[in-house]
Amino acid sequence: MSEIRYSVPAISCGHCVTAISGEVRQVPGVSDVAVDVDAKLVTVRGENLDDAALRAAIDEAGYDVAG
Repeated sequence: MSEIRYSVPAISCGHCVTAISGEVRQVPGVSDVAVDVDAKLVTVRGENLDDAALRAAIDEAGYDVAG
């Protein structure tokens, strides 16, 4: 199992958590998504994670990944 973390500066509330989690969970290989509102981090765990697909899912939810 691998883990990727993304800094998402616009995370500010529960709606952000729901929107991001919902999109990221649809990416193949994802087994868990944790969104930390205070740290503004999205942590994704799973097998054979596709960085581009995960970034696209966060973008689809309406948020930009920093860096």
